Amino acid sequence: MFKAFIKVSVPALLLAASAYLPAAQLSTDSRTAIPHDVQQLVVIDYRAMQNSTAAMDLRDRVMPPELKRFDEALRKSGLNDNHDVEQLAFALYRTKPDSEQLDTVGVAQGQFSIQDILANFRKAHLKATLVRTNKVYPLAKTGMVVCFVDASTMVFGGTEAVEKALDARDGVTTNLLTNASMMEAMKSVDWEPLWSILDQKGTQTMMRQVLGEAGSVTDFETVRKRLLASWYAMDFQHGVKFDLTISTGDSFAAATISSLLTAALTVRKMSGSQAEKQALSATSIASDAGRMSIHFSTNDAEFASLLQSPLFTSMVR
Repeated sequence: MFKAFIKVSVPALLLAASAYLPAAQLSTDSRTAIPHDVQQLVVIDYRAMQNSTAAMDLRDRVMPPELKRFDEALRKSGLNDNHDVEQLAFALYRTKPDSEQLDTVGVAQGQFSIQDILANFRKAHLKATLVRTNKVYPLAKTGMVVCFVDASTMVFGGTEAVEKALDARDGVTTNLLTNASMMEAMKSVDWEPLWSILDQKGTQTMMRQVLGEAGSVTDFETVRKRLLASWYAMDFQHGVKFDLTISTGDSFAAATISSLLTAALTVRKMSGSQAEKQALSATSIASDAGRMSIHFSTNDAEFASLLQSPLFTSMVR
């Protein structure tokens, strides 16, 4: 069940570090730098994880090779990992409305010593290119670029992704602030240290992955189009807590999805290891008033056992 959740959380978890801060809200500058057609947005308090052994163990085990570029790019930007970056957001967005093609852009918030960073760029003979008045710098040999839009906001990613983010921020194209459904979903979780929101397409894709074979049954196809949006949050301050909510718009769809997930969980319990059974027993599923919710809570020791289990290993391959 955690396969899809882990996959959509990875971009945030792989870069988390340092001391705990109470929330991970996006500033207006960060929101305007995110393109309108977002399929998923993941936001973390960059300093929220290091005090949690469970969070760091999860980070070490789930970092896929294709996302190591993000980590490498930040480290080569001249930033101080422990003090400058306070928050990270990763937006998976459609390159064109109604397109199936997706791209990812990162936005970092913090207090950046821009003059020192630019001095490092000059020493490395890195020259900026202009996107209107925005200076965009290459990040060494990572194939990525970075732009400091102000003293507290940095946009980074592939060249095309950063250019689209700057278009959104400069008003050339629409941005996240004009996406009413995603802004509404954000209200439910944006005070958490790690949170994510998904649009209708993202929610449907996630639930198909979560359900696996169960997702091919007639009941799922009946309610699939009624999955409107979803949001989740993770907290590592006292053990590990995970809460996911899916908005369906009607009670029937929420109850149907809840029943499918409950059945899948029951089947897995019958064949799982002791650690897996404990994790599944700590997972509750419910539906109410057009929303389906999943809650998972465990302590650090039990979560560490789960990370070593065959179930977890198979989910992150």
